[in-house]
Amino acid sequence: MLSNIRTSNISPEAASPNTAVRGAGSPSRRALLRTAVAGTATAGSVLALGSAFPASAAPPAPATGSRPKTPEQALRELAAGNRRWRTYRQEHPNESPSTRLRLAKGQSPFAIVLGCVDSRVPPELVFDQGLGDLLTVRSAGEVLDEAVLGSVAYGVLELKIPLVLVLGHQSCGAVGAAVHADETGERLPAHIQYLADQIRPAIDRNQHGDARVRATIDAHARRTRERLAAEPDLARAISAGKLAVAAARYDLHDQRVSTLN
Repeated sequence: MLSNIRTSNISPEAASPNTAVRGAGSPSRRALLRTAVAGTATAGSVLALGSAFPASAAPPAPATGSRPKTPEQALRELAAGNRRWRTYRQEHPNESPSTRLRLAKGQSPFAIVLGCVDSRVPPELVFDQGLGDLLTVRSAGEVLDEAVLGSVAYGVLELKIPLVLVLGHQSCGAVGAAVHADETGERLPAHIQYLADQIRPAIDRNQHGDARVRATIDAHARRTRERLAAEPDLARAISAGKLAVAAARYDLHDQRVSTLN
């Protein structure tokens, strides 16, 4: 069982709080897309990850040919990769001719990263991973819709991926636009307005100016994590100890990934 395991940041030196990973039932996917589910997690379904993160250094990556099989192992590998990336020691793994031939026969990625479309935050680079390592799903502001939900569910149910990481990022344009529209009442172009409508419930109105945008970036990533963990198929995998859903933020200035509680 994972319920008694706690986690520190994906970036071991970061000062952000520990990650919490939640799961709960939800009546339908469409209801999931229309409402927040904060407060709906059931007692006993709250999972925490990763006590094995050392405080002073990133854990080593798995041995060559070894794939993370558990949520904890997946988080450790992402932590190690992000440390390589932000210290300019990237390895660019799993790009060899033999790897490309092997992957032609099938894939077994170890983590799903739901990130933003921002060109500055490509998950394979941020976590220094290669071909076949990550199933990446990207939408502006990590906004959920049926296609995004189906893509995540495919990775969990069909590929048996043990970790879903929602990755928000500093200076997110979609979040900034949503906050601006909320403050001014301005209507955005139709499809962009859809993004703003999905982000609006996470807006932190206790903050002002740039602080409001920063707080909303984190709140929206947490809310997206909650909504994913409430999706019935994912919630069952969480309850069985086969899956964790976590949230994190990428900082553009120092390239550090920090988990969000």
